Amino acid sequence: MSSSGALKFRKLLKSNEFIFAPVIYDPLTAKIAEMLGYKALSLGGYAVGAHLGTTEPLTTMTEMVDVARRIASSVKVPLIVDAGAGYGEPVHVMRAVREFENAGVAGIHIEDQIYPKRMHYHRDYKEHIIDAQSMSDKIYYACRARDDKDFVIIARTDSLRTDGLEEAIRRANLYAEAGADMVMVFPNNIEETRVLPKKVRVPLIYVNSPGNRINRPLLSIKDLSDMGYKMLSDSTTVVLAAYASVKRALTDYKKTGKPPGSIEELIQLRTELENECLRLTEYYNIEGKTTENVESEYKRA
Repeated sequence: MSSSGALKFRKLLKSNEFIFAPVIYDPLTAKIAEMLGYKALSLGGYAVGAHLGTTEPLTTMTEMVDVARRIASSVKVPLIVDAGAGYGEPVHVMRAVREFENAGVAGIHIEDQIYPKRMHYHRDYKEHIIDAQSMSDKIYYACRARDDKDFVIIARTDSLRTDGLEEAIRRANLYAEAGADMVMVFPNNIEETRVLPKKVRVPLIYVNSPGNRINRPLLSIKDLSDMGYKMLSDSTTVVLAAYASVKRALTDYKKTGKPPGSIEELIQLRTELENECLRLTEYYNIEGKTTENVESEYKRA
């Protein structure tokens, strides 16, 4: 039987609607995105690594599954999760699929990088790409491992930086033949970005990476939709915004010795957080009809 998240994402995938799934990293950021009307969310390795106080190459499958489960159980919109390089060879990938599927997420993406991931992945790629057949095997067995056929398997290729456009197109289509429902790509420039949707046979995901130091284009939803992409993810906006906001607030607190912001602003923020995001009013109402000794709605026979 299909999970609600996977089924919802499949419907989005089959629709004419462009999907923007921002990367969040915990239940609170997920709830904020859901409150604002986003119909799908992504859980990225970079963001989770930062959230855990470490970095993506040191984040384990257990940690990713644990964070994913907490988020998936806190929101009603589908969640797509970064499963890195599948945590090993095809047999390890199969285990990863089952763990993420049991966590209630809508799908995962698996990249054609070596495992374990190197720390200097964050600076450059060098020799970080595995051969196309090995990656195709991972995708094939990932698809075989899922119990829920709506569970989405996404192949990510990082070969554009190491092997060029033609090889990336070849790999994307090989991964599609192996069963990938979508392919995530990282073009180097706007010319490559335009070509890829015309040459790859499955829907494509583009990733905006604000703050990237390699001048990879940051593109709008409209631009990507017009080019033929199906989905946009954003790997760093939320985690960078959180870092900047917390740093600024604590810096101000340290300088002034008091909470930053006016009393009115803080009351408004806390009220919005509690009532609109965490929906405490629903619990207040239930307590008012039960434990607070107000007449219960439930009538015993």
